[in-house]
Amino acid sequence: MTIKRCGWANPANPLYLAYHDHDWGVPCHDETTLFEMLNLEGAQAGLSWETILNKRENYRQAFDGWNAEKIAHYDATKVAELLANPGIVRNRLKVAATINNAQAYLRLRDEVGGLDPYLWGFVNGKTLVNHIDDYKQAPPKTELSERISKDLAKRGFKFIGPTIIYAYMQSIGMVDDHILSCFKRSGKSKKS
Repeated sequence: MTIKRCGWANPANPLYLAYHDHDWGVPCHDETTLFEMLNLEGAQAGLSWETILNKRENYRQAFDGWNAEKIAHYDATKVAELLANPGIVRNRLKVAATINNAQAYLRLRDEVGGLDPYLWGFVNGKTLVNHIDDYKQAPPKTELSERISKDLAKRGFKFIGPTIIYAYMQSIGMVDDHILSCFKRSGKSKKS
């Protein structure tokens, strides 16, 4: 029996299949993962998600396990080290945005408790489920992703345009865009 997946899940890449099968569209409430995915989605700008996914473990090592307190205090020496690291996307603006986002995240955490209560408050704690037959029918952005993007920008976050935020919403399970025939469509799986 063949397992039916969304058309974007590259069957030749085990990391991609695992991401589709265990992460994408699954509600996430873990602060570290929410912070990680926000920054990885921003790192993807202009690139393929597969490129970033293939570098995900390198990112975790390079950015101290996505410890926002540490990242918020990175200095010029650390930035130079990151820009010399072939295991991540060596883009000065994206590295600077990650440091900036750590600082903005700490302010958000102090104000509202973190990304989990902040983000999930936009959807009353429930995943938005779309009914699509083909992954190409999923919108690149929505009114909600535009609203979240604008609010994050006011809070000082970078690389958080509405298209990036919509992809982020999919990745953390705020939106379920699995196609109707995908085996993950059931919506029964959860991620802490």
